[in-house]
Amino acid sequence: MNILNLILAILLPPLGAFLQVGATKHLVINIVLCLCGWLPGVIHGVWLVATNQKG
Repeated sequence: MNILNLILAILLPPLGAFLQVGATKHLVINIVLCLCGWLPGVIHGVWLVATNQKG
């Protein structure tokens, strides 16, 4: 798990998701979750980094 991606997934969830999976459906999901509230986006972003998703 890359520590920089984890920090970015906490501070700026869409950026952390983009760096982990690129421009995929996971990025769109993360943006929608961030629009619903910061915490759902953070949870999804940390999940992407922790499970080492690759798009």
